[in-house]
Amino acid sequence: MEKHIRTPRTRIDQAELRHYFLSHLNRIFCAKNELVDKLPELANRSYFLDLRQAINETIEIVSLQIARMKTIYVTMDAFYQPESCVGLIGILDEAFQAIGLPEDSPAIRDLSVLFYMQNIESIETASFKTMLLVAHKLNQPEVEQLILECYDEAREDKVLFKEIMQKYL
Repeated sequence: MEKHIRTPRTRIDQAELRHYFLSHLNRIFCAKNELVDKLPELANRSYFLDLRQAINETIEIVSLQIARMKTIYVTMDAFYQPESCVGLIGILDEAFQAIGLPEDSPAIRDLSVLFYMQNIESIETASFKTMLLVAHKLNQPEVEQLILECYDEAREDKVLFKEIMQKYL
């Protein structure tokens, strides 16, 4: 006889959900600021023009996302509080280490950059998708719209980097 395990619906109160949302927004905000600082160097070290242009376009998009997140803080009557984003920064640091091998061809170094850009965009899309669900539960339509715009951009960037990778292969 097969037993069905029932899992009770968890009710998270609005204060806890708000805290969760803002805490994760802080982490994303931290990582985005790090990206804006480091991506220009990654673009400069990229060999092929299409990759360089895509990274420069991503820098512009990340700047817009940071502006949206600042609007979210204002809308929610909150402010950025530094939280650890070491793991997210670690992925970016790995991208720099991977392209630092002078014995590799420019194409292989660029494929390494593309690999990490795909990973970054995957993390962004997953993060923004979760934040979108939480914003909806918080009944914050303006915040939800701003997060949706960030999510859509991350998803589009992921597709762009995938298309560039397919050109290389």
